[in-house]
Amino acid sequence: MTDTQIRTYTEERTRTENESVAENEQEHCPECGGRLVSDEEHAETVCADCGLVVEEDEIDRGPEWRAFDSAERDQKSRVGAPTTKMMHDQGLSTNIGWQDKDAYGKSLSSRQRQKMQRLRTWNERFRTRDSKERNLKQALGEIDRMASALGLPENVRETASVIYRRALEEDLLPGRSIEGVATASLYAAARQAGTPRSLDEISQVSRVDRMELTRTYRYVVRELSLEVKPADPEHYVPRFVSGLDLSDETERTARELLESARGDGVHSGKSPVGLAAAAVYAAALLTNEKVTQNEVSEVANISEVTIRNRYKELLEASDMAAPA
Repeated sequence: MTDTQIRTYTEERTRTENESVAENEQEHCPECGGRLVSDEEHAETVCADCGLVVEEDEIDRGPEWRAFDSAERDQKSRVGAPTTKMMHDQGLSTNIGWQDKDAYGKSLSSRQRQKMQRLRTWNERFRTRDSKERNLKQALGEIDRMASALGLPENVRETASVIYRRALEEDLLPGRSIEGVATASLYAAARQAGTPRSLDEISQVSRVDRMELTRTYRYVVRELSLEVKPADPEHYVPRFVSGLDLSDETERTARELLESARGDGVHSGKSPVGLAAAAVYAAALLTNEKVTQNEVSEVANISEVTIRNRYKELLEASDMAAPA
């Protein structure tokens, strides 16, 4: 080794030893070697054993306000909204509100309104830098619109947004419409979350027909290797019971009917929506609640013929499962 290399090695070793000594001094008391604790109330660092004040007048990096419950903490907090996959820029960019009012709630003059409108226009243009972001913005808007119409929770919208982003990254969109892939993503997310919607319900709020939806859905699930279990009829029961304003006893009875039918193999090859609707109708009759096949048909969006056919099968399975 040359003299220069030896000198460099010696300086680096000395620096490392000094840093380790400094770190050790920060963790332990320089007098007795005890554990150091932080006293936030007095802005000091003291030794837990001998009480030596190692540092004082420390900077308090927390908020200047106090809160005594979660509601008050959320009200006083001044941080921005959390990032979300439901927006093309994950909610990190600025957004100019549509209200033509100043900070004091006063209406803007006509000249100021024109200026704000121009700023909104340019802000929207700058938020989408390329065609990929414009595609994502349109698709996420479609997902949010359809989820609102179907009453799906926020976690389903978030999952659908992630599925669509994956489809966009893996270049699955060429040859398929944005609306079709967005609808298929929402349908898959709803089934994964255990809050499924039927194909007919999805088709009613979508801008694509049912045939394109089913074809795109199979393609997306296959290419992205999504784990989507077959829809369980019991997942539809709470929504149908709520829509018909029936009791908890009816819901419980409907679940018992479906469980008996599952053991008898009635579920195989049958539409889960039809089974759930028939189970709710049968349970309502067994619990002496007044409900017609027409009312169940409107809530479940299936024909009365399907309800009658599944209704007979459920009762037969229930009679076979009942003890003699």
